[in-house]
Amino acid sequence: MERVIIIAEAGVNHNGSFETAKQMVDVAKAAGVDYIKFQTFVSEKLVSINAKMAEYQEQNTGKKESQLSMLKKLELSQKEFEELKAYCEEKEIGFLSTPFDLESIEFLNNLGMDFFKIPSGEITNYPYLVKIARTGTDVVMSTGMCEMEEIEQAVEVLKKNGTKNISLLHCNTEYPTPYEDVNLKAMDTLAEVFQVSVGYSDHTQGIEVPIAAVARGAVVIEKHFTLDKNMEGPDHKASLEPKELQEMVKAIRNIEKALGNGEKRPSGSEKKNIAVARKSIVASKNIKKGEVFTENNLTVKRPGDGISPMLWEEIIGKAAKRDFEAEEKIEV
Repeated sequence: MERVIIIAEAGVNHNGSFETAKQMVDVAKAAGVDYIKFQTFVSEKLVSINAKMAEYQEQNTGKKESQLSMLKKLELSQKEFEELKAYCEEKEIGFLSTPFDLESIEFLNNLGMDFFKIPSGEITNYPYLVKIARTGTDVVMSTGMCEMEEIEQAVEVLKKNGTKNISLLHCNTEYPTPYEDVNLKAMDTLAEVFQVSVGYSDHTQGIEVPIAAVARGAVVIEKHFTLDKNMEGPDHKASLEPKELQEMVKAIRNIEKALGNGEKRPSGSEKKNIAVARKSIVASKNIKKGEVFTENNLTVKRPGDGISPMLWEEIIGKAAKRDFEAEEKIEV
């Protein structure tokens, strides 16, 4: 199995603070993820002055203001992103950021990333998809809130305009996502219909669902994290704290090992236990040379380093070639 790519989604959980963003890089690196991902946007180009906050944003922030007002406080400058990328390189962790407007796509493309991460909300944004596709960069795309037809249209736009490699992430765009709405089996559908690598972008509370997604075949996992769930902001409550992020990464790496190669055969570690756990055909009483082996003078006991009990029918009726004491493994 290929190594699962784990993306720690910092998003806007830095609350507009460059120093907090750097702290989040340190936390992500310590947790052992492959990438830390931010969100790059120019607020005025992302939302109109009339855009309202989502219900979860109002609930999680305890405020009722415009999206524009909220986002302005969460925005980092292009210079800060340049410094963040340099800091990620210094710390040897992959840098990613999701663009939310055309200017940010151009900026991030020039900055350089291994792939573009397209969020669920942009999957119906034709000019956005075309702009990303024309960079020629690989794409990982979340599919929250989507009908299959919408995913199909987005994939077609990306391919037609130059994207060669696309991975799809199953996702539910509710923060936090109720367990009954997760629907991990939808990953199977995405893989079957689109014949691409699939993963899972998680907004549930806790770490069990992304771990289950890996067991189900996800090759990319994205999960929000924060320095503290009690910080003010829209996404903190559906995010992992540093220790939880470490536990998730450790569990995913263990599951990766546990999935194996699919061949059913004794592993190296268990071979030494075969003789201990299995049984051999032994004499149940003293047997004289020439005496015929019967169900009355044979039995089956550990260890399993003698004749296998699966040969029982072949042994019954044969004559003993020598004397055997009770409990002794028989030979023929």
